[in-house]
Amino acid sequence: MTAQKGKDLLIKIDDGGSFVTIAGLRARRLAFNAEAVDITDAESAGRWRELLGGAGMQRASLSGGGLFKDQASDALARAVFFASEIRAWQVAIPDFGTVSGPFQITALEYAGRHDGEMTFEIALESAGALVFAAA
Repeated sequence: MTAQKGKDLLIKIDDGGSFVTIAGLRARRLAFNAEAVDITDAESAGRWRELLGGAGMQRASLSGGGLFKDQASDALARAVFFASEIRAWQVAIPDFGTVSGPFQITALEYAGRHDGEMTFEIALESAGALVFAAA
């Protein structure tokens, strides 16, 4: 895989059957995590830690930050946050594929300087099974 442009990583939210890109994001991040289940005991070879495969909880975190650009996507994200809704989200990763599934917005932050533009940060946590579709 060759180098890709960061701006091509898109975060989208389901808006009644179609996915809408969250506009104005200058930075985006998708992280996958899996908890390990330690099954080490006194008989573990050489006292090395042993893990139980497929037993830990998996989760994904999604975040982004940028500036206000599109009133419709900003309003939708705000409404979903204040309603504590779990919505379908989609992350398009160039030359890799698409990750989609339910997420909940866990943080929505706004900032602004008196001599600059208004910015925001958004953080989401997976709320169910995710699906990967290769590009």
